[in-house]
Amino acid sequence: MNPTILRTKYPKFVYQKYSHKISGNNLEIFFDFKTGPDISFQPKLLIKNISTEMIKRIGEGALDNLIFNLGMIESLSYWKATCSKEIIVRAGYLSKNQIRWWKELILDGMGQYFFENKIDFRKPDFIDIKSESLKQNKEIRVNQSNRILVPVGGGKDSIVTLEILKKAKKNIGCFSLNPTDAAMRIMKISGCKNPIIVRRIIDDRLLKMNRRGFLNGHTPFSAYLAFLSFLLAAVFDYKYIALSNERSSNEGNVKYLGKEINHQWSKSFEFEQRFRSYSKKYLNGGIEYFSFLRPLYEIQIAKLFSRHSKYFPIFLSCNEAYKTNSDRKKPLKKWCGKCSKCLFAFVILYPFIEENVLIDIFGKNLFKEKGLMPIIEELTGQKRFKPFECVGTIKESLAAFYMSWQKAKKAGDLPLLLNYFEKRILKKYPKLEKESKEILDSYNIKNNLPEDLKKLF
Repeated sequence: MNPTILRTKYPKFVYQKYSHKISGNNLEIFFDFKTGPDISFQPKLLIKNISTEMIKRIGEGALDNLIFNLGMIESLSYWKATCSKEIIVRAGYLSKNQIRWWKELILDGMGQYFFENKIDFRKPDFIDIKSESLKQNKEIRVNQSNRILVPVGGGKDSIVTLEILKKAKKNIGCFSLNPTDAAMRIMKISGCKNPIIVRRIIDDRLLKMNRRGFLNGHTPFSAYLAFLSFLLAAVFDYKYIALSNERSSNEGNVKYLGKEINHQWSKSFEFEQRFRSYSKKYLNGGIEYFSFLRPLYEIQIAKLFSRHSKYFPIFLSCNEAYKTNSDRKKPLKKWCGKCSKCLFAFVILYPFIEENVLIDIFGKNLFKEKGLMPIIEELTGQKRFKPFECVGTIKESLAAFYMSWQKAKKAGDLPLLLNYFEKRILKKYPKLEKESKEILDSYNIKNNLPEDLKKLF
Protein backbone atom coordinates (compact mmCIF):
# COMPACT_ATOMS: atom_id res chain seq x y z
CA MET A 1 0.00 0.00 0.00
CA ASN A 2 1.03 3.60 -0.54
CA PRO A 3 2.72 5.01 2.59
CA THR A 4 1.24 8.50 2.10
CA ILE A 5 -2.30 7.10 1.91
CA LEU A 6 -1.73 4.93 4.99
CA ARG A 7 -0.31 7.84 6.99
CA THR A 8 -3.43 9.87 6.09
CA LYS A 9 -5.87 7.07 6.91
CA TYR A 10 -4.08 6.05 10.13
CA PRO A 11 -2.58 9.29 11.51
CA LYS A 12 -2.20 8.06 15.11
CA PHE A 13 -0.54 5.00 16.63
CA VAL A 14 -1.22 4.54 20.35
CA TYR A 15 0.84 2.64 22.92
CA GLN A 16 -2.10 2.18 25.26
CA LYS A 17 -0.88 -0.01 28.11
CA TYR A 18 1.18 -2.92 29.30
CA SER A 19 0.62 -5.49 32.02
CA HIS A 20 2.34 -8.49 33.54
CA LYS A 21 1.64 -11.43 35.79
CA ILE A 22 3.37 -14.46 37.24
CA SER A 23 1.82 -17.61 35.79
CA GLY A 24 3.30 -20.75 37.31
CA ASN A 25 7.06 -20.27 37.03
CA ASN A 26 6.83 -17.81 34.18
CA LEU A 27 6.50 -14.06 33.82
CA GLU A 28 3.93 -13.14 31.18
CA ILE A 29 4.04 -9.64 29.70
CA PHE A 30 1.27 -8.14 27.57
CA PHE A 31 1.30 -5.02 25.40
CA ASP A 32 -1.64 -3.17 23.90
CA PHE A 33 -1.19 -1.02 20.78
CA LYS A 34 -3.81 0.62 18.60
CA THR A 35 -3.83 2.19 15.12
CA GLY A 36 -7.02 4.08 14.44
CA PRO A 37 -10.42 2.87 15.65
CA ASP A 38 -10.38 -0.49 13.91
CA ILE A 39 -6.87 -1.96 14.38
CA SER A 40 -5.40 -3.15 17.67
CA PHE A 41 -2.50 -5.42 18.56
CA GLN A 42 -1.81 -7.49 21.67
CA PRO A 43 1.67 -9.05 21.45
CA LYS A 44 2.93 -11.14 24.33
CA LEU A 45 6.22 -12.08 25.94
CA LEU A 46 6.89 -15.08 28.16
CA ILE A 47 10.01 -15.30 30.33
CA LYS A 48 10.53 -18.71 31.88
CA ASN A 49 11.55 -19.59 35.43
CA ILE A 50 10.88 -16.33 37.24
CA SER A 51 9.72 -16.36 40.84
CA THR A 52 7.78 -13.79 42.84
CA GLU A 53 10.89 -13.44 45.03
CA MET A 54 12.87 -12.16 42.03
CA ILE A 55 10.21 -9.53 41.36
CA LYS A 56 10.15 -8.46 45.01
CA ARG A 57 13.94 -8.09 45.02
CA ILE A 58 14.00 -5.50 42.24
CA GLY A 59 10.63 -3.96 43.11
CA GLU A 60 7.46 -3.45 41.09
CA GLY A 61 8.45 0.10 40.19
CA ALA A 62 11.69 -0.97 38.54
CA LEU A 63 9.98 -3.86 36.76
CA ASP A 64 7.20 -1.62 35.45
CA ASN A 65 9.72 0.86 34.09
CA LEU A 66 11.71 -1.83 32.29
CA ILE A 67 8.56 -3.38 30.80
CA PHE A 68 7.25 0.02 29.71
CA ASN A 69 10.50 0.75 27.84
CA LEU A 70 10.51 -2.72 26.30
CA GLY A 71 7.03 -1.91 25.01
CA MET A 72 8.38 1.21 23.34
CA ILE A 73 10.79 -0.80 21.19
CA GLU A 74 8.19 -3.55 20.67
CA SER A 75 5.76 -0.95 19.31
CA LEU A 76 7.91 -0.28 16.23
CA SER A 77 7.07 -3.71 14.81
CA TYR A 78 3.41 -2.65 14.73
CA TRP A 79 3.79 1.07 14.00
CA LYS A 80 5.58 0.16 10.77
CA ALA A 81 2.36 -1.31 9.30
CA THR A 82 0.96 2.20 8.80
CA CYS A 83 3.90 4.53 9.51
CA SER A 84 1.55 6.82 11.44
CA LYS A 85 2.66 10.41 11.86
CA GLU A 86 1.84 10.53 15.58
CA ILE A 87 2.91 8.02 18.25
CA ILE A 88 0.84 8.64 21.37
CA VAL A 89 2.23 7.08 24.54
CA ARG A 90 -0.41 6.52 27.23
CA ALA A 91 1.30 3.57 28.90
CA GLY A 92 3.90 5.61 30.77
CA TYR A 93 5.80 8.86 31.06
CA LEU A 94 8.49 10.08 28.66
CA SER A 95 10.53 13.22 29.28
CA LYS A 96 11.43 15.59 26.44
CA ASN A 97 14.91 14.06 26.31
CA GLN A 98 13.48 10.55 26.11
CA ILE A 99 11.12 11.58 23.32
CA ARG A 100 14.08 13.05 21.41
CA TRP A 101 16.02 9.79 21.96
CA TRP A 102 13.18 7.65 20.63
CA LYS A 103 12.71 9.87 17.58
CA GLU A 104 16.39 9.51 16.73
CA LEU A 105 16.20 5.76 17.19
CA ILE A 106 13.29 5.54 14.75
CA LEU A 107 14.99 7.69 12.13
CA ASP A 108 18.30 5.78 12.34
CA GLY A 109 17.06 2.30 13.23
CA MET A 110 14.26 2.19 10.64
CA GLY A 111 16.41 3.40 7.74
CA GLN A 112 16.17 0.18 5.77
CA TYR A 113 12.38 0.19 6.23
CA PHE A 114 12.20 3.74 4.84
CA PHE A 115 14.45 2.78 1.92
CA GLU A 116 12.52 -0.35 0.98
CA ASN A 117 9.12 1.37 1.22
CA LYS A 118 10.30 4.57 -0.51
CA ILE A 119 9.34 6.73 2.48
CA ASP A 120 10.63 10.31 2.73
CA PHE A 121 11.54 10.80 6.40
CA ARG A 122 13.29 14.16 6.01
CA LYS A 123 10.51 16.57 7.03
CA PRO A 124 10.87 17.93 10.60
CA ASP A 125 7.28 16.88 11.37
CA PHE A 126 7.64 13.41 9.83
CA ILE A 127 7.00 11.86 13.24
CA ASP A 128 5.74 13.26 16.50
CA ILE A 129 5.85 11.38 19.82
CA LYS A 130 3.50 12.56 22.57
CA SER A 131 3.56 11.29 26.14
CA GLU A 132 0.09 11.63 27.69
CA SER A 133 0.95 10.09 31.05
CA LEU A 134 1.83 12.45 33.90
CA LYS A 135 3.00 9.68 36.17
CA GLN A 136 6.77 9.34 36.03
CA ASN A 137 8.15 5.83 36.01
CA LYS A 138 10.21 4.94 39.04
CA GLU A 139 13.88 4.27 38.52
CA ILE A 140 15.24 1.94 41.18
CA ARG A 141 18.95 1.25 41.28
CA VAL A 142 19.73 -2.28 42.28
CA ASN A 143 23.07 -3.64 43.43
CA GLN A 144 23.97 -6.25 40.88
CA SER A 145 26.17 -9.31 41.24
CA ASN A 146 29.37 -9.60 39.19
CA ARG A 147 27.86 -12.06 36.69
CA ILE A 148 27.83 -11.68 32.91
CA LEU A 149 24.71 -12.33 30.80
CA VAL A 150 25.41 -13.49 27.23
CA PRO A 151 22.63 -13.46 24.61
CA VAL A 152 22.96 -16.56 22.41
CA GLY A 153 21.79 -16.92 18.83
CA GLY A 154 22.71 -19.77 16.55
CA GLY A 155 25.81 -18.26 14.96
CA LYS A 156 29.54 -18.26 15.53
CA ASP A 157 29.81 -14.88 17.29
CA SER A 158 28.09 -15.76 20.56
CA ILE A 159 30.04 -19.04 20.57
CA VAL A 160 33.33 -17.11 20.50
CA THR A 161 32.13 -14.84 23.31
CA LEU A 162 31.10 -17.82 25.45
CA GLU A 163 34.32 -19.74 24.89
CA ILE A 164 36.64 -16.81 25.66
CA LEU A 165 34.74 -15.87 28.81
CA LYS A 166 34.62 -19.51 29.92
CA LYS A 167 38.37 -19.89 29.45
CA ALA A 168 38.86 -16.79 31.60
CA LYS A 169 36.69 -18.45 34.27
CA LYS A 170 34.13 -15.64 34.28
CA ASN A 171 30.76 -16.20 35.94
CA ILE A 172 28.47 -16.26 32.92
CA GLY A 173 24.88 -17.12 32.13
CA CYS A 174 22.99 -17.35 28.84
CA PHE A 175 19.68 -16.29 27.45
CA SER A 176 18.02 -16.93 24.13
CA LEU A 177 14.97 -15.34 22.53
CA ASN A 178 12.78 -17.80 20.62
CA PRO A 179 15.76 -20.17 20.58
CA THR A 180 16.42 -22.25 17.49
CA ASP A 181 17.68 -25.82 17.68
CA ALA A 182 21.16 -24.44 17.00
CA ALA A 183 20.95 -21.98 19.91
CA MET A 184 19.74 -24.65 22.34
CA ARG A 185 22.54 -27.03 21.33
CA ILE A 186 25.17 -24.30 21.55
CA MET A 187 24.13 -23.45 25.10
CA LYS A 188 24.20 -27.11 26.06
CA ILE A 189 27.62 -27.81 24.56
CA SER A 190 29.08 -24.62 26.04
CA GLY A 191 28.06 -25.83 29.50
CA CYS A 192 25.66 -22.95 30.04
CA LYS A 193 23.42 -24.30 32.79
CA ASN A 194 19.81 -23.18 33.27
CA PRO A 195 19.72 -20.69 30.39
CA ILE A 196 17.02 -18.02 30.42
CA ILE A 197 14.46 -18.80 27.72
CA VAL A 198 12.20 -16.08 26.36
CA ARG A 199 9.29 -16.52 23.96
CA ARG A 200 8.15 -13.51 21.95
CA ILE A 201 4.71 -13.99 20.44
CA ILE A 202 3.84 -11.67 17.55
CA ASP A 203 0.17 -10.73 17.22
CA ASP A 204 -1.14 -12.72 14.26
CA ARG A 205 -3.14 -9.72 13.11
CA LEU A 206 0.09 -8.01 12.04
CA LEU A 207 1.05 -11.00 9.88
CA LYS A 208 -2.41 -10.96 8.24
CA MET A 209 -2.08 -7.23 7.55
CA ASN A 210 1.32 -7.82 5.95
CA ARG A 211 -0.28 -10.35 3.61
CA ARG A 212 -2.94 -7.76 2.72
CA GLY A 213 -0.29 -5.25 1.66
CA PHE A 214 0.22 -3.08 4.73
CA LEU A 215 3.78 -1.85 5.13
CA ASN A 216 6.47 -4.25 6.29
CA GLY A 217 10.24 -4.08 6.64
CA HIS A 218 13.29 -4.28 8.83
CA THR A 219 13.12 -3.09 12.45
CA PRO A 220 16.14 -2.61 14.75
CA PHE A 221 16.08 -6.09 16.29
CA SER A 222 19.30 -5.66 18.26
CA ALA A 223 17.74 -2.61 19.93
CA TYR A 224 14.90 -4.90 21.02
CA LEU A 225 17.49 -7.32 22.41
CA ALA A 226 19.13 -4.46 24.30
CA PHE A 227 15.94 -3.55 26.18
CA LEU A 228 15.02 -7.20 26.73
CA SER A 229 18.48 -8.13 28.02
CA PHE A 230 18.34 -5.20 30.44
CA LEU A 231 15.07 -6.46 31.86
CA LEU A 232 16.51 -9.96 32.22
CA ALA A 233 19.73 -8.72 33.82
CA ALA A 234 17.75 -6.82 36.44
CA VAL A 235 15.41 -9.70 37.25
CA PHE A 236 18.01 -12.48 37.22
CA ASP A 237 20.70 -10.41 38.95
CA TYR A 238 23.46 -9.78 36.38
CA LYS A 239 25.74 -6.76 36.36
CA TYR A 240 27.08 -7.12 32.81
CA ILE A 241 25.37 -7.75 29.48
CA ALA A 242 27.94 -8.96 26.92
CA LEU A 243 26.64 -8.77 23.37
CA SER A 244 28.54 -10.30 20.46
CA ASN A 245 28.27 -7.40 18.01
CA GLU A 246 31.39 -6.87 15.95
CA ARG A 247 33.27 -3.89 14.56
CA SER A 248 32.01 -4.69 11.06
CA SER A 249 28.45 -3.65 11.94
CA ASN A 250 29.54 0.02 12.02
CA GLU A 251 29.61 0.18 8.22
CA GLY A 252 26.41 1.08 6.38
CA ASN A 253 24.96 -0.32 3.16
CA VAL A 254 23.67 2.48 0.96
CA LYS A 255 22.84 6.20 0.88
CA TYR A 256 19.17 7.17 0.74
CA LEU A 257 17.86 10.74 0.72
CA GLY A 258 21.22 11.93 2.03
CA LYS A 259 21.33 9.44 4.91
CA GLU A 260 23.49 6.33 5.29
CA ILE A 261 21.28 3.27 5.68
CA ASN A 262 22.78 0.55 7.86
CA HIS A 263 21.03 -2.81 8.15
CA GLN A 264 23.05 -3.43 11.31
CA TRP A 265 22.63 0.01 12.87
CA SER A 266 21.32 -1.31 16.19
CA LYS A 267 24.41 -3.55 16.39
CA SER A 268 26.73 -0.60 15.79
CA PHE A 269 28.94 1.24 18.26
CA GLU A 270 26.83 4.36 17.70
CA PHE A 271 23.70 2.62 18.99
CA GLU A 272 25.67 1.00 21.81
CA GLN A 273 26.82 4.43 23.00
CA ARG A 274 23.32 5.87 22.82
CA PHE A 275 21.74 2.93 24.62
CA ARG A 276 24.35 2.97 27.40
CA SER A 277 23.57 6.64 28.01
CA TYR A 278 19.80 6.04 27.96
CA SER A 279 19.97 2.97 30.21
CA LYS A 280 22.02 4.71 32.89
CA LYS A 281 19.57 7.62 33.04
CA TYR A 282 16.24 5.86 32.63
CA LEU A 283 16.58 2.11 33.26
CA ASN A 284 19.13 1.02 35.87
CA GLY A 285 22.50 2.62 36.54
CA GLY A 286 23.97 -0.54 38.02
CA ILE A 287 23.96 -2.63 34.83
CA GLU A 288 26.65 -2.37 32.13
CA TYR A 289 25.70 -3.05 28.49
CA PHE A 290 28.50 -3.56 25.94
CA SER A 291 29.59 -5.73 23.05
CA PHE A 292 32.42 -8.09 23.92
CA LEU A 293 33.45 -8.54 20.26
CA ARG A 294 33.41 -4.83 19.36
CA PRO A 295 37.22 -4.69 18.90
CA LEU A 296 37.10 -7.31 16.11
CA TYR A 297 36.06 -7.66 12.49
CA GLU A 298 33.93 -10.63 11.42
CA ILE A 299 36.91 -12.31 9.77
CA GLN A 300 38.89 -12.09 13.01
CA ILE A 301 35.98 -13.70 14.85
CA ALA A 302 35.88 -16.44 12.18
CA LYS A 303 39.55 -17.18 12.85
CA LEU A 304 38.84 -17.53 16.59
CA PHE A 305 35.79 -19.68 15.89
CA SER A 306 37.83 -22.06 13.72
CA ARG A 307 39.51 -23.33 16.91
CA HIS A 308 36.22 -24.73 18.26
CA SER A 309 35.40 -27.63 15.97
CA LYS A 310 32.83 -29.12 18.36
CA TYR A 311 30.41 -26.43 17.17
CA PHE A 312 30.97 -26.97 13.43
CA PRO A 313 28.00 -29.34 12.90
CA ILE A 314 25.71 -27.14 15.00
CA PHE A 315 26.09 -23.41 14.36
CA LEU A 316 23.69 -21.88 11.86
CA SER A 317 23.26 -18.19 11.05
CA CYS A 318 21.51 -18.39 7.67
CA ASN A 319 18.21 -16.52 8.03
CA GLU A 320 16.67 -18.41 5.12
CA ALA A 321 17.11 -21.64 7.08
CA TYR A 322 14.22 -20.75 9.37
CA LYS A 323 11.80 -19.26 6.85
CA THR A 324 8.78 -20.90 5.28
CA ASN A 325 7.01 -19.81 2.10
CA SER A 326 4.70 -21.13 -0.60
CA ASP A 327 7.48 -23.33 -1.97
CA ARG A 328 8.82 -24.44 1.39
CA LYS A 329 6.28 -25.61 3.96
CA LYS A 330 8.91 -26.44 6.57
CA PRO A 331 12.10 -24.58 7.57
CA LEU A 332 15.30 -25.94 6.04
CA LYS A 333 17.16 -25.84 9.37
CA LYS A 334 20.41 -25.93 7.40
CA TRP A 335 22.52 -23.51 5.39
CA CYS A 336 20.55 -22.63 2.25
CA GLY A 337 23.74 -22.05 0.24
CA LYS A 338 22.04 -19.36 -1.86
CA CYS A 339 22.08 -16.16 0.19
CA SER A 340 24.64 -13.48 0.99
CA LYS A 341 24.87 -14.61 4.62
CA CYS A 342 25.87 -18.11 3.51
CA LEU A 343 28.49 -16.92 1.03
CA PHE A 344 29.97 -14.43 3.48
CA ALA A 345 30.18 -17.02 6.27
CA PHE A 346 31.78 -19.47 3.84
CA VAL A 347 34.42 -17.03 2.59
CA ILE A 348 35.54 -15.78 6.02
CA LEU A 349 35.86 -19.35 7.33
CA TYR A 350 37.57 -20.79 4.22
CA PRO A 351 41.08 -19.47 5.03
CA PHE A 352 41.02 -21.08 8.50
CA ILE A 353 39.15 -24.38 8.08
CA GLU A 354 40.00 -27.33 5.83
CA GLU A 355 37.96 -27.29 2.64
CA ASN A 356 36.41 -30.73 3.12
CA VAL A 357 35.34 -29.81 6.65
CA LEU A 358 33.76 -26.58 5.41
CA ILE A 359 31.92 -28.46 2.68
CA ASP A 360 30.51 -30.79 5.34
CA ILE A 361 29.20 -27.75 7.22
CA PHE A 362 27.56 -26.02 4.24
CA GLY A 363 26.67 -29.10 2.21
CA LYS A 364 28.67 -28.00 -0.85
CA ASN A 365 31.51 -25.78 -2.01
CA LEU A 366 29.83 -22.40 -2.40
CA PHE A 367 32.71 -21.13 -4.55
CA LYS A 368 31.43 -23.44 -7.31
CA GLU A 369 27.92 -21.94 -7.34
CA LYS A 370 27.31 -19.77 -10.41
CA GLY A 371 24.12 -18.39 -8.88
CA LEU A 372 26.20 -16.63 -6.21
CA MET A 373 28.04 -14.48 -8.77
CA PRO A 374 25.88 -11.37 -8.13
CA ILE A 375 26.47 -11.73 -4.39
CA ILE A 376 30.27 -11.74 -4.65
CA GLU A 377 29.95 -8.50 -6.63
CA GLU A 378 27.79 -6.93 -3.91
CA LEU A 379 29.93 -8.14 -1.00
CA THR A 380 33.09 -6.73 -2.59
CA GLY A 381 31.56 -3.42 -3.65
CA GLN A 382 31.56 -4.01 -7.40
CA LYS A 383 27.82 -3.55 -8.02
CA ARG A 384 24.71 -2.13 -6.33
CA PHE A 385 25.39 -1.99 -2.59
CA LYS A 386 26.33 -4.26 0.26
CA PRO A 387 23.49 -6.75 0.93
CA PHE A 388 20.98 -5.95 3.66
CA GLU A 389 22.30 -8.74 5.86
CA CYS A 390 24.62 -9.15 8.82
CA VAL A 391 27.77 -9.34 6.73
CA GLY A 392 31.19 -7.73 7.09
CA THR A 393 32.64 -4.58 5.61
CA ILE A 394 33.50 -4.38 1.94
CA LYS A 395 37.22 -4.23 2.80
CA GLU A 396 37.13 -7.39 4.88
CA SER A 397 35.09 -9.20 2.22
CA LEU A 398 37.82 -8.32 -0.26
CA ALA A 399 40.41 -9.55 2.24
CA ALA A 400 38.49 -12.79 2.81
CA PHE A 401 38.19 -13.52 -0.90
CA TYR A 402 41.88 -12.69 -1.33
CA MET A 403 42.91 -15.09 1.44
CA SER A 404 40.58 -17.77 0.08
CA TRP A 405 42.01 -17.24 -3.41
CA GLN A 406 45.53 -17.61 -2.02
CA LYS A 407 44.65 -20.88 -0.30
CA ALA A 408 42.87 -22.36 -3.32
CA LYS A 409 45.63 -21.21 -5.68
CA LYS A 410 48.24 -22.93 -3.54
CA ALA A 411 46.17 -26.14 -3.65
CA GLY A 412 46.10 -25.88 -7.45
CA ASP A 413 42.33 -25.55 -7.87
CA LEU A 414 40.45 -22.30 -8.44
CA PRO A 415 36.68 -22.83 -8.34
CA LEU A 416 34.34 -20.58 -10.31
CA LEU A 417 33.93 -17.65 -7.89
CA LEU A 418 37.60 -17.47 -6.98
CA ASN A 419 38.54 -17.64 -10.65
CA TYR A 420 36.17 -14.72 -11.23
CA PHE A 421 37.77 -12.90 -8.28
CA GLU A 422 41.22 -13.38 -9.82
CA LYS A 423 40.25 -12.18 -13.29
CA ARG A 424 37.80 -9.36 -12.52
CA ILE A 425 38.40 -8.06 -9.00
CA LEU A 426 41.92 -8.79 -7.75
CA LYS A 427 43.73 -6.48 -10.18
CA LYS A 428 41.73 -3.49 -8.88
CA TYR A 429 43.20 -3.88 -5.39
CA PRO A 430 47.00 -4.23 -5.55
CA LYS A 431 47.45 -3.78 -1.77
CA LEU A 432 45.15 -6.61 -0.67
CA GLU A 433 47.93 -8.73 0.81
CA LYS A 434 49.04 -5.92 3.12
CA GLU A 435 45.46 -4.85 3.91
CA SER A 436 44.43 -8.43 4.74
CA LYS A 437 47.21 -8.72 7.31
CA GLU A 438 46.29 -5.34 8.78
CA ILE A 439 42.66 -6.39 9.19
CA LEU A 440 43.61 -9.65 10.90
CA ASP A 441 45.95 -7.83 13.29
CA SER A 442 43.68 -4.87 14.03
CA TYR A 443 42.02 -3.96 17.32
CA ASN A 444 39.29 -1.34 17.55
CA ILE A 445 39.89 0.86 20.59
CA LYS A 446 36.35 2.27 20.32
CA ASN A 447 34.70 -0.19 22.66
CA ASN A 448 33.06 -0.30 26.08
CA LEU A 449 34.68 -3.44 27.47
CA PRO A 450 35.49 -3.40 31.19
CA GLU A 451 39.26 -3.26 31.72
CA ASP A 452 39.59 -6.88 32.89
CA LEU A 453 37.84 -8.13 29.73
CA LYS A 454 40.05 -6.10 27.39
CA LYS A 455 42.97 -8.25 28.50
CA LEU A 456 41.33 -11.38 27.06
CA PHE A 457 42.15 -10.47 23.43
